[in-house]
Amino acid sequence: MRCDSITEVIGDTPLVRISPEIHGLKNIDLYAKLEMLNPFGSVKDRAAWSMVRESLGDARAEGQTVIELSSGNTAKALAVISGMHGVPFKSVTNRMKVPEIKDLLLLIGADIEELPGQAECLDPTNVDDPLTRIHQAIAQDSTYLHTDQYFNQRNTAAHIDSTGPEIIADLDGQAPDYFIACVGTAGSSTGVAKVLREARDDVNVIGLVAHKSDFIPGIRNIDEVHEVGLFDPDTYDTIESVSADEAIDGMLDLVRRCGMLAGPTGGAAYYGAQRYLQKVDGQLEAEGLGQRRSAVFIVCDRVESYMSYVRARRPELLGQTARPHSVTTVRADELSGVTALDPGDAQEWIDAANPIVVDLRGAFAYSASHIAGAINIVDELFGELLRGGLPFGKSQPALLTCPVGEKSAKYAALLKRMGHENVRSLEGGIVAWRDAGAPLVRD
Repeated sequence: MRCDSITEVIGDTPLVRISPEIHGLKNIDLYAKLEMLNPFGSVKDRAAWSMVRESLGDARAEGQTVIELSSGNTAKALAVISGMHGVPFKSVTNRMKVPEIKDLLLLIGADIEELPGQAECLDPTNVDDPLTRIHQAIAQDSTYLHTDQYFNQRNTAAHIDSTGPEIIADLDGQAPDYFIACVGTAGSSTGVAKVLREARDDVNVIGLVAHKSDFIPGIRNIDEVHEVGLFDPDTYDTIESVSADEAIDGMLDLVRRCGMLAGPTGGAAYYGAQRYLQKVDGQLEAEGLGQRRSAVFIVCDRVESYMSYVRARRPELLGQTARPHSVTTVRADELSGVTALDPGDAQEWIDAANPIVVDLRGAFAYSASHIAGAINIVDELFGELLRGGLPFGKSQPALLTCPVGEKSAKYAALLKRMGHENVRSLEGGIVAWRDAGAPLVRD
């Protein structure tokens, strides 16, 4: 292959059959679409190139900056492509959750602005969310070329024009019986599903999301996915969830047994595909008709950028001792035993018990607004302090707060396990506190 530009290498990724000895399916051929082999490392290369390729010349001439609400692969691909064409790139996000991606963006030359948003995913119906406000503002600002991945139909078109047809071509002109995809912006799953269904209308499309309050890079959880502009529930025959642990288990199979250096998103796709198809395979086996089926899932990106993600959740995989008090070890019974106070009860308890109030959000969100007297300890640092160094003793009353009350509840459960009996979690988090009209201060 000889090319004049690295962008010519985007697409035409291979479809690789997973050995039945690994997945155990007797009647189904399972294929992995290796989007991790795109030049910038992910399926987002296609969408990024599709969204900017026709506008970069004008953007450079007019001195515009490409801007996107992304903290991951879309930002990475746009940063590379923009830099190649002499156009600045700016990433706007509520918080960079994967430090390796942040470092890489800075290395490429991207400008990063982290806002005190309430969720990683844009919610256009929440007009008070800073991420929504900047989304609206940049749409009117001519100094920016806003690629708008959550609503840009070119995101979906990239997969209608290339990914979907490539799958059919590699299956000798036939669409698979099953297509399994993780749902992020919904661009790839929507585009591929459209092409496959045009080839045959009985294709089963299975969308995968993260468990509620769980974090898998690049995948929306069951609450967030309905806020994505490109998401249409009618695209999917079934939507199932995958936990972070299951995503890592799937990733290990791909990395260790298949030779595919896939990241956790690809692991989630493989785990979800295998779990769903095992039921189908069992039915086919029971029928005994000898019918074979085919299935395709997408390996979104590579593992190298997620070492800190793996280390935080499964340190034993990296030769480190598992931490006895980490949020991943919180059991359901421990979580149900946490005392969660609504904003009204929390204000009364603050007045009566004078607890230390710990705000677990990022520093930017804390500085924008917080409960008076609260101290800011970002959740990752708080997790480290649980191993020794907490700024309060077991007898000190403590109220933990976070954006929506889920993370604070898990850390409150851990503190109770460690003997902190007088700890509470703010139910609904700072969002509920704000919505209740309770006072917030700004530093």
